[in-house]
Amino acid sequence: MDLLPGMNDCSQGTDAQRRPSHAASDPRYRPRRPVFFNPSQIMLSKGSFADSQRRELVDAVCALYPHAKVSEHLDLPHNRIDLGARDPMTLHYRGKGTLVFGEHRSAVRVSQERGNTCPNYWHFSPYGFCPYDCSYCYLAATPGVRFSPSVKIFLNLGEILKDIDRVASRIGEPTAFYLGKLQDGLALDPLTGYSRTLIPFFAEHAYARQTLLTKAIDVENLLDLGHRGHTVLSWSLNPTEVCAEFEANTPPLSARIKAMQQCSEAGYPVRAVIMPIIPVPGWREVYTRFLHELLAQVRLARITLGGICSYGGALSFTEAKLGVDNTVSLFLRKAGHRCPDGRNRYEPAQRIGIYRHLTTAIRRLRSDLPIGLCLEEPAVFEELGLTKSAGRCNCVL
Repeated sequence: MDLLPGMNDCSQGTDAQRRPSHAASDPRYRPRRPVFFNPSQIMLSKGSFADSQRRELVDAVCALYPHAKVSEHLDLPHNRIDLGARDPMTLHYRGKGTLVFGEHRSAVRVSQERGNTCPNYWHFSPYGFCPYDCSYCYLAATPGVRFSPSVKIFLNLGEILKDIDRVASRIGEPTAFYLGKLQDGLALDPLTGYSRTLIPFFAEHAYARQTLLTKAIDVENLLDLGHRGHTVLSWSLNPTEVCAEFEANTPPLSARIKAMQQCSEAGYPVRAVIMPIIPVPGWREVYTRFLHELLAQVRLARITLGGICSYGGALSFTEAKLGVDNTVSLFLRKAGHRCPDGRNRYEPAQRIGIYRHLTTAIRRLRSDLPIGLCLEEPAVFEELGLTKSAGRCNCVL
């Protein structure tokens, strides 16, 4: 599939039609250490020193971690660096403690889901993987991450933006480009300052819009930018009880909500993704209390709900971290089958019951709030009377 056909000329006309800058990054930005990430080694792969601006960023980040072992592998692409481990869990955690710099030559793609109601959106990757340690993580078992599970920063941001420009100009109408499918969208932003290039780029573009998903809490880089509503910020959330059991090394719920408040006050459209919903003991009360807390503090533009919907390999990582009798595994074994799209989910009746309880609670608090379901099957939408919401979920406009 040709992702980069010829572009339309949008260099003339109003401000909304100007061709945006394709700057690699803001050369004035000074990296800061993000919380929840403290790599023990930094590896420099192919492209890390391709120009002076890349070298300056790499050197500045390395200086923030004087304890980290730095090694050069400039003849190898980012996904071919050997981390020196073969056991899957050893490799997984070694990768979580490794930062790799490199370049991504096919960072702009379109999703290709089948067998569910996903609208198949465009997404892009200035980062790879994530420093957080959620035990339900679906990324941990994807082929690319399982082989190369390091946390990555891709330095060819200018090329990635050119690709987005070409795709969006070809489409010729407002189109979302999602940052968060294969990474956390903001966890490494204090290191790179990429948001200070990305948000102005989308603000100036005639057609390209950014939708972003994160668990991060450092939003300092975003608050003074002119975004024109062209960047939608979403936070992945769960009740404190679920975070404590399943989301190791992640920012606390209260801090995520504070970051959402800050961005909402700065005028960004703010969304919440409640996923994966995990029916821990007393889940009805737990999730109802959580929704009251969230909706009382943040004026959301959209909320998306979803359960576990991972392939089998992700479950093996969950069980290696939590044991075979964890809540997720117990309910998936009870379901006893894979869905038509090959993913593992709870039984349909259980999912419908969970969604019905949560949508009822949401509507009591915010009757006007659009509700979407992530990666669900058509029959579930029909049973809940949400057929008009199918395909109107977090990752699209």
